[in-house]
Amino acid sequence: MTEETSAEGRIAPIWGVPEGYDALLLAKRAREHKGPVLHIARDDASTARLADMLAYVAEDVETLRFPAWDCLPYDRVSPNPAIVAERVATLTRLLEPSDGRPRLVLTTVSAAVQRVSPRSTFEGQSLTVKQGESLDQAFLIELLIANGYTRTDTVMEAGEFASRGGIFDLFPAGAAEPVRLDLFGDEVENIRAFDPGSQRSTSKQDALTLRPVSEFSLDAASISRFRTGWRDVFGPAAAFRPAV
Repeated sequence: MTEETSAEGRIAPIWGVPEGYDALLLAKRAREHKGPVLHIARDDASTARLADMLAYVAEDVETLRFPAWDCLPYDRVSPNPAIVAERVATLTRLLEPSDGRPRLVLTTVSAAVQRVSPRSTFEGQSLTVKQGESLDQAFLIELLIANGYTRTDTVMEAGEFASRGGIFDLFPAGAAEPVRLDLFGDEVENIRAFDPGSQRSTSKQDALTLRPVSEFSLDAASISRFRTGWRDVFGPAAAFRPAV
């Protein structure tokens, strides 16, 4: 099913399109519509198939994927970091201008019914780093931690970062590969994508956009609100219950 907001503000549902033709129809709708077009697919396999087809038949259309968590809300385990990173990359990209390109969002029923954080959580949280510009290293570390990145010795998965002197390895949300920033003091000398297995550079970049990798803000104000809400719901004794 595809939903798009018409000029009158109404929702126009479309369904029953045969597989194979659906990618062409979605691309056509995205080109005709002024805003983003949302397609709710049957499952993740369907969105992956559509994304591959759209990359082939509609290179002019910006295709964003919004997968569902691979666990239940309030489960004992956290969702896969790669899934969270892709979800956040889509949410933050939707806040940015499309630069005139048609925009299409692929998602599933499970993802569509799950509540997400408000726009204010992601507004102003992205940072674009360009070669030759100045970047304070302490500020960069603080920003990465606040945006949900985890500090590790070796970067292997989305949402991780490592620092050694003036070298920063990080795996941004929505990126296919991790990126290495070479800083001389506070100046960005090089931005290079690299293979996490071999640690060898694969391409050079002029700029890099760092987006949050967590769906929830982890700044001091958010942590304080969580603690207050926890005490209000469960009582002050719950905050001091020893771990088992």
